[in-house]
Amino acid sequence: MTRVPLRHALADLPPYVPGGRAPVGAAAFKLSSNENPYPPLPSVVAAIADAAVDVNRYPDMYATELTAAVADSLGVDPAGVVMGNGSVAVLAHVLAAVVEAGDEVVYPWRSFEAYPIAVSLAHAAGVPVPVAADGRLDLAAMAAAVTPRTRVVLVCTPNNPTGPAVHADELAAFLAAVPGDVLVVLDEAYVEFVRDPDVPDGLAVFAEHPNVVLLRTFSKAYGLAGLRVGYAVARPRLATGIRAASTPFGVSHLAQLAALASLRARDELLARVDRVVAERARLLGALRRQGWTLPDSQANFVWLPLGDQATAFAERCSRAGVIVRPFAGDGVRVSVGEPEATDLFLEVAAESHPR
Repeated sequence: MTRVPLRHALADLPPYVPGGRAPVGAAAFKLSSNENPYPPLPSVVAAIADAAVDVNRYPDMYATELTAAVADSLGVDPAGVVMGNGSVAVLAHVLAAVVEAGDEVVYPWRSFEAYPIAVSLAHAAGVPVPVAADGRLDLAAMAAAVTPRTRVVLVCTPNNPTGPAVHADELAAFLAAVPGDVLVVLDEAYVEFVRDPDVPDGLAVFAEHPNVVLLRTFSKAYGLAGLRVGYAVARPRLATGIRAASTPFGVSHLAQLAALASLRARDELLARVDRVVAERARLLGALRRQGWTLPDSQANFVWLPLGDQATAFAERCSRAGVIVRPFAGDGVRVSVGEPEATDLFLEVAAESHPR
């Protein structure tokens, strides 16, 4: 029988593994997907309900009102903001706009697991650079990995899943070492959770460097993970190319209005972010007092570098009623959730620590 062949790249494509869910009918805290533990604000729910009556119509293809509102909130040119179906989709559009077949894309590893998938689907050659032992990106090594074939470098800050954010001095040295025709993507999905005083201002870096693009999202701090709204901030010429490569009508009408309502309620939502940051500090402090050695997370999750014990630890958590995200052979990522979830997880961690 003759069969339609699939692309050769798919044979080696790593699967994207979503955070685990509790079995149907089981009660468990889900700390596996870096979600905001708080439900949408009533004003956002109302915006979604109002938008529902128009779902028989296509959404605004370019999310014009949302684009203008985001640009205004950031103080950038609306022509440089490109909305998409989550920052993952926007990343794919960025790569589609600038990468030719055979070009290289440098990225840290371990980092966001969508990177090697997006790079491969863009017909590019991925160049993973190991993160340091403390979970920090090794920007000097990433700069050294750039070759004449390199078209893009991905910088995840804070890094998912290890947690640390890059510092201003190391990013400045990195950008000085990278050629101006290599695109540097600062993936700032967790930027609202950062409290480290030594991190750079991404918008200031963008303003100073024409080859820098920012990626941000409404999924985390704004609590809209289920609606998929992300965006890129780029120079207008680059943004035009990214927009041309984007999926038409990629952001639903519900998502656009929910994001607009979230921007209007930004202060209220960022107060929630402060509570998540406080809970992160409580979680990190308690784990360190138990004896765990952990990276300094600046995101809404923490990382336990458990190596070969990662899967077994995650299974113990699951049996106790806490779903976490294991990365086999590397470690376990634990999202910051409700205080009750923190308490339960800490009980498992205390019982599991090798003494």
